[in-house]
Amino acid sequence: MLEAGMEIKHVAFAGSYPQESLCPQDGKPEYAFIGRSNVGKSSLINMLVDRKNLAHTSRTPGKTQMINYYLVNGEWYLVDLPGYGYARISKKKRREWEQMIRGYLKKRMTLQCTFVLIDSNIAPQKIDIDFVNMLGEEHIPFVLGYTKADRLKPDELDNNLDAVRNALLEHWNDLPQQIITSANSRRGKDEILSLINDVNEQYLNML
Repeated sequence: MLEAGMEIKHVAFAGSYPQESLCPQDGKPEYAFIGRSNVGKSSLINMLVDRKNLAHTSRTPGKTQMINYYLVNGEWYLVDLPGYGYARISKKKRREWEQMIRGYLKKRMTLQCTFVLIDSNIAPQKIDIDFVNMLGEEHIPFVLGYTKADRLKPDELDNNLDAVRNALLEHWNDLPQQIITSANSRRGKDEILSLINDVNEQYLNML
């Protein structure tokens, strides 16, 4: 069960920003969500905050094009980052996105954790492995979130997740926390919000 303090009472769009230096400077803790385009990020965000259309969902990848901020309960920010990988954009625009994302992840002092979303339905993708390795090299704290877990039988899901873990363990000695999620069944919601709640308490105690 979630602690009472993590009940989602209010969520407000706080702005879209083209670079880290323009993002809010009020010192509130931030939790970023990112994944390969079409990983189900928007659906997961909407599920977490109990809103149907907070984050825009689309069958066309690449709809998130800036750093989108949502203020939750007036206390912390949920940050929706553009997806990496496939999107119908020019190479120049893709480089700009990569610079924007990396600039945010590397420089943002109030970023507490990045939730890297990986599609649990497919084989390990090099682009996901490379992105996770980049976070490790830059010492950016992150958690792995496996999406769309309701679409597979339990043994198929286990096999896919083992394949992803084995691919990562070719580069890592130990893996970070992993959370299995489903926007449809709401699986993983309590785990994610409880993690955020715990980190928020630690953050406030350090101020």
